[in-house]
Amino acid sequence: MTADAAWTVVRHGGPDAVTVPGAPSGRPRSAASFAYAAGAGQLRAAVGLAERCEQRLALRCGTARRPDLRDGTPLSWWVGRTNETHTYWGGSLPDAQKCTCGLEGNCIDSQYYCNCDAGRNEWTSDTIVFSQKEHLPVTQIVMMDGGRPHSEAAYTLGPLLCHGDKSFWNSASFNTETSYLHFPAFHGELTADVCFFFKTTVSSGVFMENLGITDFIRLELRAPTEVTFSFDVGNGPCEVTVQSPTPFNDNRWHHVRAERNVKGASLQVDQLPRKMQPAPADGRVRLQLNSQLFIGGTATRQRGFLGCIRSLQLNGVALDLEERATVTPGVEPGCAGHCSSYGHLCRNEGKCREKRRGVTCDCAFSAYDGPFCSNEISAYFGTGSSMTYNFQEHYTLSENSSSLVSSLHRDVTLTREMITLSFRTTRTPSLLLYVSSFYEEYLSVILANNGSLQIRYKLDRHQNPDAFNFDFKNMADGHLHQVKINREEAVVIVEVNQSAKKQVILSSGTEFNAVKSLILGKFLEVADTDPDTRRAAASGFTGCLSAVRFGRAAPLKAALRPSGPSRVTVRGHVAPMTGCAAGAASGSPARGLAPRLAGGTGRSGPADEGEPLVNADRRDSAVIGGVIAVVIFILLCITAIAIRVYQQRKLRKENESKVSKKEEC
Repeated sequence: MTADAAWTVVRHGGPDAVTVPGAPSGRPRSAASFAYAAGAGQLRAAVGLAERCEQRLALRCGTARRPDLRDGTPLSWWVGRTNETHTYWGGSLPDAQKCTCGLEGNCIDSQYYCNCDAGRNEWTSDTIVFSQKEHLPVTQIVMMDGGRPHSEAAYTLGPLLCHGDKSFWNSASFNTETSYLHFPAFHGELTADVCFFFKTTVSSGVFMENLGITDFIRLELRAPTEVTFSFDVGNGPCEVTVQSPTPFNDNRWHHVRAERNVKGASLQVDQLPRKMQPAPADGRVRLQLNSQLFIGGTATRQRGFLGCIRSLQLNGVALDLEERATVTPGVEPGCAGHCSSYGHLCRNEGKCREKRRGVTCDCAFSAYDGPFCSNEISAYFGTGSSMTYNFQEHYTLSENSSSLVSSLHRDVTLTREMITLSFRTTRTPSLLLYVSSFYEEYLSVILANNGSLQIRYKLDRHQNPDAFNFDFKNMADGHLHQVKINREEAVVIVEVNQSAKKQVILSSGTEFNAVKSLILGKFLEVADTDPDTRRAAASGFTGCLSAVRFGRAAPLKAALRPSGPSRVTVRGHVAPMTGCAAGAASGSPARGLAPRLAGGTGRSGPADEGEPLVNADRRDSAVIGGVIAVVIFILLCITAIAIRVYQQRKLRKENESKVSKKEEC
């Protein structure tokens, strides 16, 4: 499980690393087979249902040539899941016969499409990513020799990696009441399990219907607050209905699961209580259907469904709604409006953006990152370090300033701002945040000598700053604290640790004019500030800061996750951290959890630089096993020495006893 995906990892039982020695021209140098613990059916299902699959090959070679296209005949190939031979390498299309570096145009020799084709007298490498799902996994790799003396190569094949569920966002939009999709008859004689999502604004419509001579099965939205599952297996019609206190036609996604077997039937919608109906004791049990399965409509083209249906599965088999919708009038593949149901997943001011298949969270104006804008961006500030975020370039202001310059400064005049930050420190006084202005206005957030939180607002350079002391507790206690400051003109609300909250009123003004820069840590240019701010600025900040945001500006994110021109200047020791929670080590970035095979896109080096990398997980296991073996060996040696010493002492005592007895005689 990683931050942005759940990976299925299927390891093979083949060799960890395969060495390819030189051989006479045209003869096989290496033919390695790779078997998998999963069966053929399991592999086919795992790859077929996944949104993306890949398998990596780390290849190193010295004076070798991989696919030498002499006379158009490749000298290396691989075999996929269906026993077909393939000569393409990496993410290239079939028969392209290029490695990844050839696709990206960065091979070490531009004449070739793979680094190993260059035939240099040094170790070179290629990282090859197989990503054509229908050909995976790799079951065999064959390499022939091109007649080069002293050539040598080695490779490591990584596990099959798959992620995503392509059926989850597979959807269709039904635009007219007479439109529908049809599929072969549903074979659910003894067991019928139907699940799907729907979204609509109409009050009624049929989701699914399949008829027999007298038997039938149907799922429908009967009323705005009712979903009904009805069927007949020869005992007369049976209905199960779920009623909701709120309407289902709210243009949001709702999940339906209907089940029918020999014991009875059940229906559940969203998290509402499941409704159940037992089967008659001596009734018929087989559901016999012989017509087409209709989705989004009926055979009579009446009471059709208007809206979207997504992720439809019958007895665990996903129906490809999008493929059928592309050739059906009145039905369109895909659905819009996913953010109405899933927008709440975007956290910390992240914005939900529609995609053709699902949603994505835009974290551009969030102090967090990650797929849901929930990954904390933190940094450790060493003693004397600082970070400066510039809102705008410096322009000299005077009475003769042009209107353009004046307008630039007016663009950064604020009547409101939201400030958030989290920190952990034991040092006082400390400067948590300082925002300056070209007009000698400023905002400072500091920890006083006693660890209390203090805020200074100076929004009029002709007046003294507003100073507020929030005596919540000693916040320099080494624990994580969260601060949120929200200003609306003269009203400032301060919230600490998502609980304690206070409100104050400013008297120095309501506009923060010509905002210049935001500073974290130590700085000395504070001539126009109050004494407490100067002392805190001279001391700076030592500890961890995270999730710092001023309006739309996120200085830590701009410094540690740059995505454009840099506005940040860093001085001293500022190191990324995995988080500011107690126990997180400074300078230790979050470990990537996605399974990957070690290796780069290609490199070269002396021929004696080393051998190819083997599987990282198994290498770690080997290291651990080696350490355990060494420890056991040392313990055995110590035990043997102790036994030997004990035996020698016992023998010495026996000899001394014999000598004393002889002397007495």
